[in-house]
Formats: sequence, structure tokens, C-alpha cells
Amino acid sequence: MTTDPLVVFTPSGKRGHFPVGTPVLTAARQLGVDLDSVCGGRGICSKCQITPSYGEFPKHGVTVSENALSEWNAVEQRYDDKRGLKTGRRLGCQATVQGDIVIDVPPESQVHRQVVRKAATARAITMDPATRLYFVVVEEPDMHSPTGDLERLERALREQWHIDAVTADLSLMSKLQPVLRKGKWEVTVAVHKGHKDSVAQVVEIWPGLHESGLYGLAIDLGSTTIAAHLTDLETGEVKASSGLMNPQIRFGEDLMSRVSYSMMNPDGDKEMTKAVREAINDLTTSIADEAGIDGDLIVETVFVCNPVMHHLLLGLDPVELGQAPFALATSESMSLPAREMDLTNMNRRAQVYILPCIAGHVGADCAAVALSEEPGKSEDLVLIVDVGTNAEILLGNTSRVLACSSPTGPAFEGAQISSGQRAAPGAIERIEIDPVTKEPRFRVIGSEKWSDEDGFELDISTTGITGICGSGIIEAVAEMRIAGLLDESGLIGSAEQTGTARCVPEGRTHAYLIHDASAEGGPRITVTQGDIRAIQLAKSALYAGARLLMDVMEVDRVDRVVLAGAFGAHISTKHAMVLGMIPDAPLDKVSSAGNAAGTGARIALCNISSRSEIERVVREITKVETAIEPKFQDHFVAANAIPHKTDPFPELAQVVTLPSPSFNSGGGAEEGSGRRRRRRS
Repeated sequence: MTTDPLVVFTPSGKRGHFPVGTPVLTAARQLGVDLDSVCGGRGICSKCQITPSYGEFPKHGVTVSENALSEWNAVEQRYDDKRGLKTGRRLGCQATVQGDIVIDVPPESQVHRQVVRKAATARAITMDPATRLYFVVVEEPDMHSPTGDLERLERALREQWHIDAVTADLSLMSKLQPVLRKGKWEVTVAVHKGHKDSVAQVVEIWPGLHESGLYGLAIDLGSTTIAAHLTDLETGEVKASSGLMNPQIRFGEDLMSRVSYSMMNPDGDKEMTKAVREAINDLTTSIADEAGIDGDLIVETVFVCNPVMHHLLLGLDPVELGQAPFALATSESMSLPAREMDLTNMNRRAQVYILPCIAGHVGADCAAVALSEEPGKSEDLVLIVDVGTNAEILLGNTSRVLACSSPTGPAFEGAQISSGQRAAPGAIERIEIDPVTKEPRFRVIGSEKWSDEDGFELDISTTGITGICGSGIIEAVAEMRIAGLLDESGLIGSAEQTGTARCVPEGRTHAYLIHDASAEGGPRITVTQGDIRAIQLAKSALYAGARLLMDVMEVDRVDRVVLAGAFGAHISTKHAMVLGMIPDAPLDKVSSAGNAAGTGARIALCNISSRSEIERVVREITKVETAIEPKFQDHFVAANAIPHKTDPFPELAQVVTLPSPSFNSGGGAEEGSGRRRRRRS
């Protein structure tokens, strides 16, 4: 066994042992980690910036000491003096490995940056925001009427707009008098009044008629990605949507890993809180720049997030969420000034609203989905699945709504997959396998052409083919099952058993070869037996959670299924059914809601009465705890089969016939009766 230090890169999850003294950039290149560099390792371009993490990492099985990397050197100091490095950053070409280390590659250091696909879904929203613009004419001061400027502004708002009372903090007071005089006593004010506030607050003031708009952010803070929609508070129009990776990934890819990090590292929760707040500040700046607006015009932000993200955003230690009874510090909605959360790249008096959580592992993101999709108003029985690292599941109709969360893990995001990567240009996102020839064809992010179409090579000349993302691995596994390369248990057959040389030996198991550019120095992209097992575990957790809710509802079938979330919006419903990710339903009754959590956040941002509505609704939702339900494990084990061990999936059988090979340890495959070739439409 090697004694060389272990180097773990996030968010890719790639790892390897390297001799002491190996530059981080060299380790990254040898592992195929997406770390940029154009200056040949001379510390000039700064594109190879990395963030090392220290402390206990149970998820990775390492303890990282403070001297795990070489000391800060003169090249890094020179670059920091001239251009500046963010606190905690190192240059990958200069820092060398001295011990076990966990290294995060930030988005700006990645050659192929992730496409955060949480675009805003078109939605008609009745505009009634908490923050509004008012143009007023204020009475000039008079020596015979000894009142202050704020009191006369208050009077103008009361007489001209029927706003009874307002307050203003000291920072607003400091600009009140010069602005009033500059505007010759005609000013525009932004006034915020929350649905529980008795007094309104003046959050901004401009001389004369302000015509540059007023904006808010609807932010879906996920375990893996942070997505934001910059929204016009007068029209509801989404001016820009943007996103980035959640930097907390370096502390753990899943929620329980982050809870463990907090448990095992003093002030670990504070590290994670600081990281996510800094990321939100960066995202605020970038989305304002994209829309061409001043960040000071962003006066309100609505957050939706799962309970662990909720606590870490607010600066609350999530340790209690890691053990029964999974107690939240608070499940109520929260309204507070943005400055209390160190959100500095928006208006300094901006206000924050955070939707309520439903229970210990069913958070404000699930509440936002309920606000957007309204399962409690559905006449038919609807199953809503927000697919992500931690899946949120709702089942209900007008009579009752149930909710649970299911720990699917990061496999659906492309993590823990041998050739996996985040959704970025060059990643395989769609795949088909001919059931007769067993040959694949695929599409990559950044091109609309399939790999067997003319012009494909030209289309991908700038991105190449770099790996396979979440939607791609789902389709790959499902297509392998349809083509007879994979049996019901998830076992990949040999070349002799499957009839294709693309099934290649890999240790004691086999892998399916999708793309091989190793001769040209490119990647070799395969689906391994380990990949199949990771997908089986993830999809089994998803199915088991949904099935558990159906047990509580005492039903065997649902009328329709809605897939939500960035991942849910990009997977094929047929392939999801072939895998057994979701219970059986007519395929025409399986639809995508896009980023439903983000839509719920926008609704709460634009319509103040919806906040009262969702606060009422969450109290009526019944939470089902998967962690303590014995049936969850039974459903999980049965769901390991593809599509399922006991559920016959009759609706799916009408669309596609699955072959039934059984790949034993001998030389051939045992075929079940009734196998038919699938014809590609």
C-alpha cells in the first residue's frame, strides 16, 4: 500500500496518491481534473487558483493538517501584491503536496465551467411586492412648522399614498436631507412593508422621478448549485438568471457530510457559512453586471433552501439535523435585513425573506415547490419529485398532501461516476444505443447535433468531449438496459454475452465503452459496474421515498408525476421510468415543471400574499420521516433492480419491451422468454 499523500479534488471527486513535492497543478492534470493554466506553471496567469481545506473529512476518509501544502512562496506573494488573491486561495502551480489534502477547484479556475441549468420558468404572477416605488412631493421646511424632513416625508406618503407610518435607519437618514434638496422636494422612495410588519421602512431614496427600476433576487440555494433570478419588482420580468457551484462542496458533497464536517471541526459551520455567503455576494455582482444594473437597485432577496443549507446560510450550526429527532432551530419563515447575513453586494438596506421549512429534512425549497405546483389544489393524485442531491417529494390532492426527503446523493449530478462531471460544455447529456448493433450515439452540451451527424466534429471543436453529466448517465444506464447490455440486477455482460466488443473487461467486472479518444490524448468515457451501482443506489432512494408516501396515502398508483429541479427538467421521462426512478405512470402523465423551487421563490418575491399562503400551507402538509420508517428499507432493496424487483410497471411495458438476460459467471447470457428487439422511431 502506498504511503504517498492522498489528494482529493472537489467538486469532481477525483482522487489519487502523489509523492510529496508534487505540484497541485500536476496532480490535477494526471487525474484529469478540470483545472486551468495557460502560463506553463510560472505563476503569471493565475488561472490555476485553488482553495485547500483543512480539518476532518469523514466523507473522504482523511484528516488534513495545516501543513498539508507547501508554504506560501515568493511567486504567490508577488501575484497577490500585484493583482490580489482571495483569502485562502493558492496557486496550483506553486503549492505542492506535503500531506493528505482536499482541494476545491473554484468555477473561475475550471476550463469547462458548469452550466447551472436552473433557468426561470415562464409564469404569470400577480404583482404585489413587499417593496414598491413611490414618487412624492414633500412640503418644504418652514420655521413656523418645526418638523423634521423625515416627518414631512412620512406625511407626504400618508397623504399621497395612504401609507400610515414609516421608519428609516441611520444610513438612510444620512442621505435624506441632501437628496430632498437635490430633488427640489420631489423624490422617489422605495418602501418595504412585509406581510407581518405594522410599520413600513424606507429602504432607498432618489431625487426626482426614479426611472431606473427596482429589483429583487429569487435564490434557490441548493446543496450543489446556487441559482438566482434577478426580477423586476414592478413588472415581474426576469432580467437575468445565473448560477454557480455551491462552494460548500469542498466540505462534503452531500448534506450529512457537511453536518459531519461541522461536528468534527471547531467552527466548521462558520467556515461553510462564510463560503456560501461570499458565493452569494459574487453571484449578486455577476447577475447585476449581466443585466447592466447597479447592485444598489437590488432591494430584496427571497431564499429557498433545504434545512441544512437554511441553517448554514443563517449562521446556525446544523449539528442537530444530523441526528434524530432532526430538530430545526426554527421552522418558521424569517424576515431580516440582508446586512445581518453579510450580504453586501446589494443595497445596504435590502431585506431578506426565507420561506418556512416543513420539517427537519424537508425544507423551504420543498415549500417553494408546493407554492409553485399547488398539489393541495389538484383534483387528481399528483407526485412531485424535486430531483437533486437530496430529493424532496410531495404527494397529494385536495384531500391531503404528504412530504418527505430522500438522500439520493450526488450521482445524479455526475459525481461519484468514473467519467462523470458537472453539466458543462463538452459533457455528454443525451445518448442512444442501437439495440441491434449495440453502437452508441450521443449529444454533448454546447451542440445540437448527434455524434453520428455531419458537422458534429466542427460543432464541438472548441469544447471537445470531456465526460458525462447527470442526465447523460441516466440515459446511458437506461439505454444499456433496453439494449440488453445490462440485466435486471444491474450486471453488465461481457463481450461474448452481449455480442459487442464495447463491453470490455475491467477487473472482475465489465464496462461499456461510449467514446475513446485516448489515442489522441483525449478521454476514454465508459460506464463501469461501479457507476451502475451508484445510480442504482440513487434511484432506489428516490423510488423508495415516493413509494413510502404512496403507502401512507394507501394507493398503488398515482395519476400523474411531475419532475422538478434543474436535473428533473433535463432527464427523459421514458429513461427515468426504465430505470425505475419513479413509480409507474402513463408517460403522457409524466411532465417537467422546470425549476419549481426557483419559481416558488419568484412568486414569494413578487406577491406578498403568497408568503402568508405558504406559511399556512406548510402547517397542513404531513411530513413522513424516511429515516425511521421500516418500509423505506424494504422499498429501497426491491428498487435496486432495474426497473424494479416487484413492481411490474405495466404502463412502461406498453412503450418499451425490456430484454431479460441474466449474465452469469459463465460464457453466455441466459435469455428470458418473450425478448423482442426495440425499433428506434
